Amino acid sequence: MLRISEGSCLSSHFRVAAVHLLISLFIAAAARRAPRLAPTPTAPWSHGRVPPPLRGERRHYLPLWNNEDPYGDIWVAERPPARVDVDVSKLISLGQLETTWRSRIHFRPLLVRVLHKSRLRYYGKPEKKMDMPYQAYFEVADGSGMMSMVLWNSLCPEWYNSINVGTVLLLEQYAVKDSYPFKTQPTPRDPQMKRFTTIEISLNVRNPPTKISIISEEMVKPEWGLPEVKYRFVTRTELNDLPNNHSCDVIGLVTFVGRVERTRKKEDGEDFWLYRWAHAIDGTSDKPFILEIFATSQPDVFERIHPMTYLVCTQMRVVRDLSENPSHTVYLTTSNESQIFITGWHKGQPYTKDTKVKNFIQWTRTQSEANQMRKTVIGGYYPFPRPPNNFLKYCKNNKVESVLKAIGELGEEIEGLHYREHKRIAIQGIISAIRYISCSSAAEDASGVEPVQVHSPVSKQDNVHKGKTRSLQAEELGSFREPSCTPREQHQHQTQLSKKSTAKRRTLSWQSDLWAQVKDKLMKYLHHSTIFPESIPCKFDYMYKDLLMQQYNLHAAVHQPKETRIDKNINEFKSTGGLGYYEVTVLGINHDVAIDVAFLPLFGHEDPHLFPVEEDESDPLLSCMSCISCQQKATGETVKAAMDLDGKHVVCILDVCHLGDDKVEVFLSKIYKTVEADVPDPV
Repeated sequence: MLRISEGSCLSSHFRVAAVHLLISLFIAAAARRAPRLAPTPTAPWSHGRVPPPLRGERRHYLPLWNNEDPYGDIWVAERPPARVDVDVSKLISLGQLETTWRSRIHFRPLLVRVLHKSRLRYYGKPEKKMDMPYQAYFEVADGSGMMSMVLWNSLCPEWYNSINVGTVLLLEQYAVKDSYPFKTQPTPRDPQMKRFTTIEISLNVRNPPTKISIISEEMVKPEWGLPEVKYRFVTRTELNDLPNNHSCDVIGLVTFVGRVERTRKKEDGEDFWLYRWAHAIDGTSDKPFILEIFATSQPDVFERIHPMTYLVCTQMRVVRDLSENPSHTVYLTTSNESQIFITGWHKGQPYTKDTKVKNFIQWTRTQSEANQMRKTVIGGYYPFPRPPNNFLKYCKNNKVESVLKAIGELGEEIEGLHYREHKRIAIQGIISAIRYISCSSAAEDASGVEPVQVHSPVSKQDNVHKGKTRSLQAEELGSFREPSCTPREQHQHQTQLSKKSTAKRRTLSWQSDLWAQVKDKLMKYLHHSTIFPESIPCKFDYMYKDLLMQQYNLHAAVHQPKETRIDKNINEFKSTGGLGYYEVTVLGINHDVAIDVAFLPLFGHEDPHLFPVEEDESDPLLSCMSCISCQQKATGETVKAAMDLDGKHVVCILDVCHLGDDKVEVFLSKIYKTVEADVPDPV
């Protein structure tokens, strides 16, 4: 939904009676806020095939949710190889180019192979009038070494999707420039290869107009001396010994993929990084690869990652902190040059020849698909990486004043969130009340207390995937649907709950004496403890693969007719959650404001490494509440841990995410105790 507050009309210089509606760029940014309903079709603003743009200035659409993805008909999907005769005698090598470029105006043709490809970079500004403010870096090589190549502006839509790792290019009428000193550098896979870092090849539509030819692999001759693409695949076992920031490639079978979320590139900016978390196993360890996957300008692949697909991620960076608790799991994150591939995209990729890739494929042939399916999960809240044990470390790269938010300001902070924007926010307060909220009939049997509203539909048919390569039994997919939580029907910003309704929902309750004294005298009381279906990870169901991927992706950028959608509610899918969750009340340090937030224990899954429950000596309260599966045993310990914090100032780390419509989840992720006003220490 858009509210257009400013616009203008522009007559086309190239067509008779063609008038376009122009929308300023800041309006385009507003479109990325929070969609409430299904996207509407693109408005037929002009008679041409390509509608007018949400733009830097003209000619193209920006992607809806980020700036890195190619979007719209103007982006050519794939250009066919050229039929050209390569005259080796007329070529120049990269090594010769580096030593002679200053003495030349025109350069002889280059024959190179692409070894690395970066994501797109959009550098448009509202005040700059540029048709296609895009740029993409490639690392290309011949027998003499490797050099950077830059694809500029209008050539990006024409060539970016066609120039891939392994592609052989014949370049003519290119420019050579001093290299940009601040660009990211991929880690070379061949340490023996020479790198030319002082200059870069510049490909543009003019000055001069570059001629690019793709040479099919069948035409490549050994005597050309072009290097082969090499990889540095590591197994999950080998990952344990790799240092922080080490570059590697991985392949695995996806067992979990989280929902797509966004985070701001700059705190006050309107540009977002797009990312999701995934787990993949390779058979060398009982632990998975934990992968933080940012958008890599491959939207078709990024949106189609799902459990039980073979996932390849290249140029990943190791993230580990040796000064932190060693039990905390190492993970991998994408770099500027990362590429991702899933089943359906592997054919013809150079890595298919790699020995470790072949070993992985051999391992998958020994596995029971039904057993692996039982371990698969999709979507939901994923609290990773965990906040560090020490608050000073949490504040390491920030001033404490800018990190801490007042509880009373959280309402405005939440209202300012964009769609699927995730933030981690620190607030200072006092843990004043804890309530356990039951979400299943099992809790009702154990406690004798009426549980939360329960919705337990049963699927109308067995969930059997009838593909050629998969044959699963209905019982293995869990056609019986266990009870799951449904959100309260009231608006999440209401100021108070019905006492009758609340009483029915609570099975464990503790409150401090201070809370009993002040709770009726508060100036502001925020309620953000609602648990939404989108917050709960659910079992993956192959029959409804497309529906589940749609649910946990962002709203589609292109209108989808209703007849292409499946009429099934997310509540009907089997949840991986357990008996319930906690509502925690944090009182402001001045005793005049308070907020209810949720704590969601993630437990009880067949794969203990998916959502591991770790004993955290620095945070005994949340550690106790994490043991909700043994809730009766943990109740006394939880109350004791809460009483130990009674009246003490703490810093609470909140995970906040806007889920669309009026739904905002607020989860408690970590608690730190402040020993002195200016010296925060772990609990």
